[in-house]
Amino acid sequence: MALAPPDGAVVDQRSLVQRAQRGDHDAFAVLAGAVIGRLGRAARLILRDPELARDAVQESLIGAWRDLPGLRDPDRFDAWVHRLTVRACLRLVRRERRRSVEVALPIEDLGHPGDLEHEVAQREALDTALRRIDPERRALIVLHIYVGMTLPEVAAALDIPLGTAKSRLHRSLRELRLSLDASAFEGTALEPEGQLA
Repeated sequence: MALAPPDGAVVDQRSLVQRAQRGDHDAFAVLAGAVIGRLGRAARLILRDPELARDAVQESLIGAWRDLPGLRDPDRFDAWVHRLTVRACLRLVRRERRRSVEVALPIEDLGHPGDLEHEVAQREALDTALRRIDPERRALIVLHIYVGMTLPEVAAALDIPLGTAKSRLHRSLRELRLSLDASAFEGTALEPEGQLA
């Protein structure tokens, strides 16, 4: 992957990682700048709290700088830094268990004004359904669907076998669908009782 540092030159990611491993702060800044948006989006979707998400991304980038010399394959930098971010998110979830966290998903490209109400309702239903899913399973969905990583990349990021990633993603998506179905009846007389907690 080719990245552009602030001076405009194009440098491949592998050489930036190798330079950063030798202590080059500027090379690491370019690497971090290239991934920080995706890390932030993933962390917000996993944690459901923008402040905690910023903390998780900061923690993961600090850990990446500290541990980068130990990264054996520079081509695996993206998966590695995503794994660090997911782990930071899960640590923060454990610390904040008792705290209620909520964040609205950003509304992007609303289309026609007449569709606004329907779009907002869909996003609220999805937000509610994602909130019901365990953060570890939510991480699978976020990395695969929202970040756009392939299943092998997700497996590498979460440090789990590919088969495990496939089966967990399948169960997570099924749980999300069930949760979406349940949220359609929420607050009505048809609300399913005791099916989902």
